Amino acid sequence: MSNVHEHWDLEIKPQDSLLNLHLKDVWSYRDLLWLLVRRDFVSFYKQTIFGPLWFFIQPIFTTIIFTLVFGKLAGISTEGVPPALFYLTGTVAWNYFAECLTKTSTVFRDNANIFGKVYFPRLIMPLSIIVSNLVRFAVQFLLFLVLMAWYGFQDKGVHPNIYVLLFPAIVVLMALLGLGMGLIVTALTTKYRDLAFLVTFGVQLAMYATPVIYPLSAAPEKYARLIALNPLSGLIETFRYGFLGSGHFYSGAFWYSVVATLVIFIIGLVTFNRVEKNFVDTI
Repeated sequence: MSNVHEHWDLEIKPQDSLLNLHLKDVWSYRDLLWLLVRRDFVSFYKQTIFGPLWFFIQPIFTTIIFTLVFGKLAGISTEGVPPALFYLTGTVAWNYFAECLTKTSTVFRDNANIFGKVYFPRLIMPLSIIVSNLVRFAVQFLLFLVLMAWYGFQDKGVHPNIYVLLFPAIVVLMALLGLGMGLIVTALTTKYRDLAFLVTFGVQLAMYATPVIYPLSAAPEKYARLIALNPLSGLIETFRYGFLGSGHFYSGAFWYSVVATLVIFIIGLVTFNRVEKNFVDTI
């Protein structure tokens, strides 16, 4: 019996390093990740009349309102791009980030009962939110491509360029930024419940501090520098410039967004890893 070697799938230790993120466990539970993604998709639209059509309805109505209010009434410049296409670009990108942030920020609160009864890598929950929102983003992005092609055939000032190749990196960075910020907030909400309400309200205001309804070049100089400090600003400007050719590629703002996103993501992972060990006792 002494020569028999036992292999354990899981080893539970009383203490662990904050930098040990258990990514191997996350990969082992990848089937659970896909089940959670499917659950989120099905449960959200199961009892709705239009079902997945809401993927299209929401950005279409938002774009119409932005076009009327900010394009027609306020007269905000869209740098030669058709207003509907300009606002749809910002709306699609912003919706993905905002949904990732708001839903991730309540992971501990919404899943406290599950976390307290069964073991699985806690990081699976926020990752499932990111992936399920990616499906929604893909559908809305398809709508954007259709509208862009329609304006392109009419020669309405749509000129994609080489920076469109940065699109995959931009999507990943938006996901990491929303995930990182959401992980920080959900960790803090185990002690400070009010943060969940603050995030819901703050995200709505943060959109106006991001070049979603206006180009960065249209902002007054004294405010443009502050807006550029928003890590999402460089990503949306690059996204819009690559596909539409409007505005400019702000290399400094883009690389600042990359560095800031990675820093926020790492801080979020470490904070989440620290809190998830004993959050059941405080939530």
